[in-house]
Amino acid sequence: MMTDIDIRKDGHAGRITLTRPKALNALTYDMCLAIEDALWDWRDDPTVKLVLIDAVGEKAFCAGGDIAEMYATGMAGNYAYGQRFWRDEYRMNALLSEYPKPVVSFLQGFTMGGGVGVGCHGSHRVVGDSSRIAMPECGIGLIPDVGGSFILANAPGRIGNYLGLTADRMGPGDAIFVGFADLYVPESQWEGIKVALCTHGNVSALTKAAQDAPQAALAEHRAQIDILFAGETLGEIVTALEADTGDFAKQALTKLSRNAPLSMAFTLEVLKQLRSGPSDIRRALELEYRFTSRSMEHGDFIEGIRAAIIDKDKSPKWSHDLTGVPQAEVAAMLRPVTGENVTFERRSEA
Repeated sequence: MMTDIDIRKDGHAGRITLTRPKALNALTYDMCLAIEDALWDWRDDPTVKLVLIDAVGEKAFCAGGDIAEMYATGMAGNYAYGQRFWRDEYRMNALLSEYPKPVVSFLQGFTMGGGVGVGCHGSHRVVGDSSRIAMPECGIGLIPDVGGSFILANAPGRIGNYLGLTADRMGPGDAIFVGFADLYVPESQWEGIKVALCTHGNVSALTKAAQDAPQAALAEHRAQIDILFAGETLGEIVTALEADTGDFAKQALTKLSRNAPLSMAFTLEVLKQLRSGPSDIRRALELEYRFTSRSMEHGDFIEGIRAAIIDKDKSPKWSHDLTGVPQAEVAAMLRPVTGENVTFERRSEA
């Protein structure tokens, strides 16, 4: 039995509990596969009426993917491990998003990156006062992935551009306003609601307990964000931020300045494509994979991990400066994948 995750049936519920609180419940490769297998097993099981996803510990639902192993393999020139991890993770993200039964997730503390992929695609996403949700991937030379680009593209106005580029954290009110969560319920009530969900096999206890969400700070800044982040390219947005002398623009520029320019330029392009063309979770994951599958060899991902978690010097040497990302390089990262791509049917046991 894997110690990182507890998968079981409880009454009418299929339950998935992340149990790595010391690692902020960071998602390992084996955890991704275990979640996927459970979801397939429960899909046609008449005794499972809903799926309940939660995590142990107060600090985090899931603060991201376990990227140390990706660094080790990438440094050795083995890009296939990371590529396989992403393909399998993305398939699990799509399965959650398209699941035919209610999927209820309880998102305390940090829910970031890979945690968004597990916790923010279900039908009933619950936040409380401690909830802090973010897509901080541009800060490590990656992009908002695990289907996060799909949520960002559907956010009001240009808030998706703002969050993808700045990696800003959302509290409970913002998370609901932007589309990363559905229901605000005080955390003191969560355990009782979980018992009711398992006992009755329906979500009525949860919807009854939902309260008005706290104020959304991003809603107040929406008009400014829509103007400042309207640019089609990273250069245009940087120019707009530099021209604005207000505190909000200055703070946004500071946040954005820490992140990888190539990642941010690509993020903008993907959000634009998802807004303008056919847009569903599968399309988003396929576009994300075009970048992530190349991110070690042709992007800043290895340098981003080095600076963030290996040397911890917080001084990444990105391959471009803020205004110097050629659109040709963005286009190169956006080319269709040659070789294995993301698939969405059930994984064979090979």
